Amino acid sequence: MNPFNYKKVKSYFENNLEKVSNSTFLTFLYYGFINKSFKRELSSTLKGRLHHTRLIKEKKANEYLLTRNIHRIEKGLIMKPRKEIFALDYIDETMDAFLSLLKSNELDKNIPKHKWFNDVLNEYFSSIISHPKTDAYKEKLKEFDFTFGNSENPSTPQKRKETLHSNITFEEFSKLSRQRKSVRWFKDKKIPRELIDKAILTAIQAPSACNRQPFEYYVIDSEDLLKKAVEIPMGTKGYSQTIPMFIVVVGDLSAYFSERDRHLIYIDASLANMAFLFALETMGLSSCSINWPDIEEKEIQMKRLLNLKKYQRPIMCIAVGYGDEDGGVPFSEKKSIESIRKYL
Repeated sequence: MNPFNYKKVKSYFENNLEKVSNSTFLTFLYYGFINKSFKRELSSTLKGRLHHTRLIKEKKANEYLLTRNIHRIEKGLIMKPRKEIFALDYIDETMDAFLSLLKSNELDKNIPKHKWFNDVLNEYFSSIISHPKTDAYKEKLKEFDFTFGNSENPSTPQKRKETLHSNITFEEFSKLSRQRKSVRWFKDKKIPRELIDKAILTAIQAPSACNRQPFEYYVIDSEDLLKKAVEIPMGTKGYSQTIPMFIVVVGDLSAYFSERDRHLIYIDASLANMAFLFALETMGLSSCSINWPDIEEKEIQMKRLLNLKKYQRPIMCIAVGYGDEDGGVPFSEKKSIESIRKYL
């Protein structure tokens, strides 16, 4: 039997990519053994799934699971017609996580999301008919002397007419979308952190799958760390020295119980990031979204710089600052609506 010749096998795959791409099995072999482009994604996804599952098995406070399931309960509460009882298939894991927060004294009255957990569960138990499983949990909750303030404004589903409505016209919003450009030349001027916090508070209102919001904003404005961070992406060459603030948006794959959701860190973070960029613009701050291709060396550098866990992945880098009015801005013509829109 001839010994395995890796170089020969690799050469065969590389020279027959069309044939390989037509076979699911050969594609699996190619990316599993020849081309390792996805190895960090695979490892990060599995590490995230294992961390998520471990918290459930140990009946610990898993806020990602709680968030997802409380959101599912909310959807049950707004159904037309509403079922007399629902959520029985996931109320056990939901209450295990919530009771873990209560027992550990981690449930905080000052955290809006914790109030949301509490209020939706109370609404749920008061809305469904009697059932042995849910009745037991209602009794269990009575053992804890825990009440939230501001009970007159519960964090429970509202009618659409009761939600906030702005007076922004389409024309003004369209103007803002055209006003925002990728700026690469900034003034040497300190950015107040409270403005960044305002923009992030706006960003986190963006839709997110089951409201999990599996991302964080790592804001870098300290001089020593900034010098290191701005040099890691390839898209900052030539202007990195002018960047006064650098933000790395990091996704958290421990938000998910299954590999099926691994792309949501990119989708949900991108939805939030666009709102973040618009919010910056309204406060006189300019920005530039910096390309972050999946390059092993760069991923490792950023992981080490930010001390990220294995299930965390950098998604996007953003330069922020007061734009230099005399600095050039690319025109960047966009596609025509005819080429990008299809009515079916």
